[in-house]
Order: sequence, then structure tokens, then C-alpha cells
Amino acid sequence: MLYKKLGKTNLEVSLLCLGTMSFGEQNTEIEAHDQLDYALERGINLIDTAEMYAIPPRKETCGLTEKYIGSWIKKFKRRDKYYIATKVAGPGMDYVRKGSRLSKKQIIEAVDNSLKRLQTDYIDLYQVHWPERKSNYFGRLGYVHDKDDDGVAITETMEALNEIVDAGKVRYIGVSNETPWGVMEYLRLSEKSDQARIVSIQNPYSLLNRTYEVGLAEMSHREDVGLLAYSPLAFGILTGKYEKNTPANSRMGLFGDWFTRYSNDQCKEATTKYIQLAKELNMSATHLALAFVNTRSFITSNIIGATTLEQLEENIDSIDIKITDEINEKINAIHQSIPNPAP
Repeated sequence: MLYKKLGKTNLEVSLLCLGTMSFGEQNTEIEAHDQLDYALERGINLIDTAEMYAIPPRKETCGLTEKYIGSWIKKFKRRDKYYIATKVAGPGMDYVRKGSRLSKKQIIEAVDNSLKRLQTDYIDLYQVHWPERKSNYFGRLGYVHDKDDDGVAITETMEALNEIVDAGKVRYIGVSNETPWGVMEYLRLSEKSDQARIVSIQNPYSLLNRTYEVGLAEMSHREDVGLLAYSPLAFGILTGKYEKNTPANSRMGLFGDWFTRYSNDQCKEATTKYIQLAKELNMSATHLALAFVNTRSFITSNIIGATTLEQLEENIDSIDIKITDEINEKINAIHQSIPNPAP
């Protein structure tokens, strides 16, 4: 395993992070524990979750992923051997908390609930899952300003985040599904008031979605706010398993209506080209897609998820795959012909 520093902290986190959003939906508690055990055996020390997981979000499974991780934490005990990252939900989903707003009251309630479910005294990285304001995230492009949709100001959110850091409930803070302006506003407020500084941003990034490179990649380098990349396999599309048909028990087979951004014609065309390239290189499509993300200079950690141990093993093995300049050129040629079909 390879390790990178998390922002301007002393934490060395694994280049691969275990994503857990299938725990409680496609994975049982026992299967979740098996994945956590195996990930640690392979050197992964960063585990990512969220208060509203499992995915797709439902009232019946809300918080279940954290509970499964919590029962594992209680059993495994060696809390100093891994880092837990979780997230506070933004607006919407009233069953999470009424309003799910990023106000001071909501954030304090949310972190206390997460600590109970996780059965731990502290959270290593606490992230704002999506912005309070309406902006470009979850596949939305083309920003249109509406001041009535701004909601709770980032100033109040930052005050709450600092309070839970000062209380020892959280060690570090980060953001997710953010824009360049949002990242800079968090950084501006931390410098202005000598508050806790965000150390990471968790946004989508894959061969089918390289929009992060447009405005945020430079920010990662210059501000030490590295990317925790989610959906590096584009909901499994880039594994090639959907090339001929859609397996009934797969994520797209079960929940395809939730993730239509990955099923358009441009995605299918680009994916076919990436799969063909992987075959020419004598590597699996999974390894090509993950190794591409692993080797980007602005990446802090690549969040991999799986529903079986066999899938998890293949995902982790991507750490040994090298992307040469020649392979990069071939990837870029495909990207330029069909850029970002799944933003």
C-alpha cells in the first residue's frame, strides 16, 4: 500500500480508501465486517462513510452503514490503527433530520448521532456531504444563481465545525461535492478567524468524469486540500461487467434509476473504448480505471467500494498497476473525443 499526507496534517492515509455505502443495502453486517478486516490486512487505513448511508438513500437504511462500522469498531477495538471519515448531510431528506440543514444546531446533533452509531469517541475526518446552497453537484452543470436558495451561510457551518473540533469530537474537517468558490470560502474563513482548516475535498472523479481537473485540481496542489475521489469506477460501469448485459444483482441492475448519469449513450461509447484499451494493454478494465485515478498528483485517496471480497481484492490490487506516459496519451485521446460524459 502507498500512503499520502492528509492535507496539512500529520496523518498518513492509504492511497486507497474503503468506501462503505453498500453496507446495510447490498452487504450484511457480517459481510461488512469481513470487508473491513480484509481492507486493513491489505494496508488500507482510511474508512469512509456518511450519516445517510446506505445508498441508495432510504429511511429504512439511514444510518445503518455507520452502525455496521460501529459494531466492527467495538469488536476490533484497535482504534489507533485506522481513520474514520464520515459526513453530515446537506438539505433534503427530512428523515435524516428534519431539514438536514447545515446549521450549528443540526451539525452538533448530527455528529453526536454519528459518534453513537460508530461507537467511537472521535471522528478523524468530518465532511460536509453537499453544500447548503444550490450549486453544481450530483451531476448538475451550468450554474444559475438564486439568492433565495443560499440557505445557511458557510460562516455558521464553519462555526459549528470548529465547535465540534474544539470539543474533541472531530479531529479534522473536509468538504464534499464542492466547487472552487466553496473551497476558497471555507479556506478564507479559516484564515480570517484562525479556525480549523479543511484538509480534503471528496468529489467524483473517474475516466468518465474529469471535471475536477478544470478548477479544483490546481486548488488541491496550491492549498493542500487533496481529493478523496469517489465513484472511480463510475458505479461499476468502468469494470466492463455491463458490456453485454446488466446483472440483476448489480448496482445498476438494482438501482439504475438513481444513477442515470452513467447510462447515457456517450458513457457507453467512452466505456467501450476504455475497455478495449485495457484489453490491448492486457489488464483488466477495473485496473485501468483505478490505476488512472491512483496516479493523479492531486489525489490524496481513491475511494473504492465493493459488494464481494473478490471485487475488493481486485480493486486493491490496482495499487500495483503503473500508468505510463504512453498509456496516459491513449487515455487522453479517448477523453478528448468524448469528454466527461458522466459529470
